[in-house]
Amino acid sequence: MASLPALSHRERLSAALRGEPTDHPAWSLWRHFYEHETTPDGLAAAMLGFQRDFGFDFMKVNPRASYHLEDWGVKLRFSGQAHVKPVVLDYPVKSAADWAHLEVLAPEKGVLGQHLEALRLIRSGLKSLGPDGDIPFIQTVFTPLSLAGDLVGDDAQLLRDLRENPKALHAALEVITETFVRFSLAALDAGASGLFFATTSWASHDNLTAAEYAEFGRPYDLKVLEAVRDAEFNLLHVCADNNMLFDLADYPVHALNWATNSPTNPSLAEAADRIADGLLVGGIGRDVLAESSAEQALREARAALFATGGRRWALGASCSISTESRPEHIRALQAFVTGT
Repeated sequence: MASLPALSHRERLSAALRGEPTDHPAWSLWRHFYEHETTPDGLAAAMLGFQRDFGFDFMKVNPRASYHLEDWGVKLRFSGQAHVKPVVLDYPVKSAADWAHLEVLAPEKGVLGQHLEALRLIRSGLKSLGPDGDIPFIQTVFTPLSLAGDLVGDDAQLLRDLRENPKALHAALEVITETFVRFSLAALDAGASGLFFATTSWASHDNLTAAEYAEFGRPYDLKVLEAVRDAEFNLLHVCADNNMLFDLADYPVHALNWATNSPTNPSLAEAADRIADGLLVGGIGRDVLAESSAEQALREARAALFATGGRRWALGASCSISTESRPEHIRALQAFVTGT
């Protein structure tokens, strides 16, 4: 690794974004804390504790996935347990006619407002960490089509409406998009440095054709991203296998993250060769840190460093890491990255 003067977290990430040498690779991991995600205080404390423990170069705020949707009527049962995710009990869209019932939400109210409060708490908490807390932190926002998929009971229902009732779905996507343009701007006002903008399973050739995503995904994605174009750090997370990374690589973001180790997806080396600008974040499988040994995670980290030469790359995982990830394995990655 490069022998250069020590950089701050923010300086390291900024240099990596520009493709310049750094003292060591930038890195970040993120995970759920299911037992703490139901309140702003709990979420903020969990995020700040994870950052204190491992000193990441940026923070992906990892709220419960349903926060986007609860104000539209998604109902859940929370487990209160560290390794058990919430269970969805009810969905508001049960037929194509129900799409018309969605209304634009006010970001400062309800569950959305609670998550703005969590961002303010995180901003304050990071300041209290001094130089170690001088990092970009980015709020998780799902793409509008992804959110539409979570307002129905199963993927088949969304696909049916997309193909048989496109006008109804387009009208709903406009409402969802306007809501999250407003929320994303409010998140920046609350202190967030940008968005972690996630496609979940919908930017995958397993679910949609490229033409379908170009109609029902891309226009709405771009409306959200254009609204936050001036943010410090926006990261696009292209989920799932057989993904559409190269179709979305021209989005106006600073970084791309995906399951780089899936044989159905572009590798880090392929992406570095084909994508001229932006930071590539990845290298680690989502479950590997829960294994009995850290060796596989370290092998993956070494392979990612080799594939990219350490330029325009930050070590990250393919998605939220397992809640059963072992702290000692994360520390082993930390030692690898920092050379300590």
